[in-house]
Amino acid sequence: MALTRTKLSLSLIAAQTKPDDLSVPQDLIDYLKTLSFADGAGVGAANLLFHDQRTLAASGTENLDFAGTLADKFGQTLTFARIKAVLVVAAAANTNNVNFTQPAANGVPGMFLAAGDGVAVQPGGMFLWVAPSAAGAVVTAATGDLLTVTNSAAGTSVTYDVIILGAAT
Repeated sequence: MALTRTKLSLSLIAAQTKPDDLSVPQDLIDYLKTLSFADGAGVGAANLLFHDQRTLAASGTENLDFAGTLADKFGQTLTFARIKAVLVVAAAANTNNVNFTQPAANGVPGMFLAAGDGVAVQPGGMFLWVAPSAAGAVVTAATGDLLTVTNSAAGTSVTYDVIILGAAT
């Protein structure tokens, strides 16, 4: 199955003003960065897509296992060799953070600086990581194939969206 029309865009539009005696100077930024991915496994290429909206119970934890346990929307099991992009978006209605980490044991290396590192995605927030290089983040079955998602506290569940682009070779 081919992965076609794959584009990732980031846009930031902001205006900053400072009223002055006779004028209102302003600084405008309209920043747009778009990366396109070809179907494949080399530089700027991806051929696997996983996406889901997930909910974790209070204080819950789950591992996303990239070596044969995730399935695409057609029911096909995905075995990633490389991860090229990760987007995690925490629901605005969450009370707790969604912690996204590279576990110390069997974590996918290359996305974070060290085992155990991660990011807290606050309610309504997002985390985006992209590596269009040929290497991306290398997945090794049984020894480097996990990313951990944790609800940061007790009391309430958290909901998050996750989108992963990767390559099978």
